[in-house]
Amino acid sequence: MCIVLKGLGENLRKIAMHVTNDFVTSAVNVNFHSGVSTWCYFDEFHILLRDALTASYFVAVWKMLRKKGCVPSALTQNVKDLLASREIEAILDNTDFMILLSQAQSDRAILAKQLGISEHQLSYITHSNSGEGLLFYGDVTIPFVDRFPRGEIYNLLTTRPEDLKNEAKTE
Repeated sequence: MCIVLKGLGENLRKIAMHVTNDFVTSAVNVNFHSGVSTWCYFDEFHILLRDALTASYFVAVWKMLRKKGCVPSALTQNVKDLLASREIEAILDNTDFMILLSQAQSDRAILAKQLGISEHQLSYITHSNSGEGLLFYGDVTIPFVDRFPRGEIYNLLTTRPEDLKNEAKTE
């Protein structure tokens, strides 16, 4: 399920977000009692942490809903805005897996300090190409370079607009 809350007034957007949060919690509970894990992807996560009530909800997701088989995944391109949230520390403390791709210089400095990234490791997120970055799993940091071959699986996974445009032409 994908929910888009664009074009709503600010007050209506907040109400819609809280209704959506309640829906996610209910779905996780139903799935848990059915023995099913729930994967939740929250894009533009820095925006979701702007509202105090929504931010506190996401702290609860990372702490409590994980115990009910929820696999929360936050995506953002605005690390500086994300790290400005008071709640992000509690969320990061309850995060076992993270992938960082190419980052702006100011974001790299913040991330290096916050996550203890060495100068050598920073090179993997400095002007890096697609498929290059750092993978964090628990206390382990792994630099990676992944040259995924073009083909059917690549076409299903790509988010690059030029690849999607070329795929549409061949159909």
